[in-house]
Amino acid sequence: MISLPRILALAGACGLLAACASGPSIRSDYDRNADFGRYRTFGFTANADAGQPGYRTQLADRLKAAARGQMEMRGYAYTEQDPDLLVNFSAKVEEKSVGAPGGAGAPLPVWGYRTGFYSGWPGHPFGGPDLQYAEGTLNIDVVDARRKQLVWEGVSVGLVGDTALAPSPEQVGQAVARIYARYPFRAGVSAPQLPVQ
Repeated sequence: MISLPRILALAGACGLLAACASGPSIRSDYDRNADFGRYRTFGFTANADAGQPGYRTQLADRLKAAARGQMEMRGYAYTEQDPDLLVNFSAKVEEKSVGAPGGAGAPLPVWGYRTGFYSGWPGHPFGGPDLQYAEGTLNIDVVDARRKQLVWEGVSVGLVGDTALAPSPEQVGQAVARIYARYPFRAGVSAPQLPVQ
């Protein structure tokens, strides 16, 4: 027979997994006052290093390659000399935990199936162990280089697995593409071209 604490811990774990089944949470926003029609070129900020100041990492190189592909697909030309837009990104992984349902001093006896006949020890805690997980955040900023003003931001937040420290180029490309799917502009066009979700 499975005990109530195990059932609750399993239910909590299933709920957590079900909540994550749809993939990462992605949000974006843009400056409604920016004239996107005048933007035709882009480059990267000097500190586009994915949170590793002082040196380049494989992750930073992969993020730059993926972002460059997405910007060029939208008609922007890459240049290192006086670009209209600057792309910056930040990536981080945080360890998190969530408590399993239940708590100390619950009014139910340990063995719920005995209710009405006889009971176990009332007030026995029935919460399970905390569930540990890693949450990753990837933030992509597009900045008006002349005004030094953020004009678009895309953020993806979700669970990450063992590959978070060294994601493959394909994984990075997919993550960046999911964020850029929310970028509603094309080079030289003022009006949004895609519905903002």
